[in-house]
Amino acid sequence: MIALGCDHGGYYLMQEVIAYLEKENIVYQNFGTNSESSCDYAVYAKKVAHAVANGECEKGILICGTGIGISIAANKVKGIRAALCGDCFSAKATREHNDANILAMGARVVGVGLALEIVKVFLNTPFSNEERHIRRISQIEEEKG
Repeated sequence: MIALGCDHGGYYLMQEVIAYLEKENIVYQNFGTNSESSCDYAVYAKKVAHAVANGECEKGILICGTGIGISIAANKVKGIRAALCGDCFSAKATREHNDANILAMGARVVGVGLALEIVKVFLNTPFSNEERHIRRISQIEEEKG
């Protein structure tokens, strides 16, 4: 299951992502927001991040105006590797190399067509499981005192 979340700036693009997921019969859970009324992106980022971190959902997709704030907020949750992607190469590489579990996008940065291609690549690219990438992810996850 894919966890979805957006703020008011990402609402329109999220509706396009939902239509794509439904067309592809991909199961999702929408954590909101559910309108274009002004709201705080961190609320939705954390809902999606916790759903992914606790295993309720396999991956997540977050959208705000730029994708920056919502990805920063999601990355505060332990076990989350949210990647802000504005192109298909980055979406593919972050899945293969970083095993990113949340895709973040900026609705004011990417158009609908590109965003849907990014989603497709992100959801369909497996992690490489190469030792060097596993080692690097472990280093990211380590707590430093």
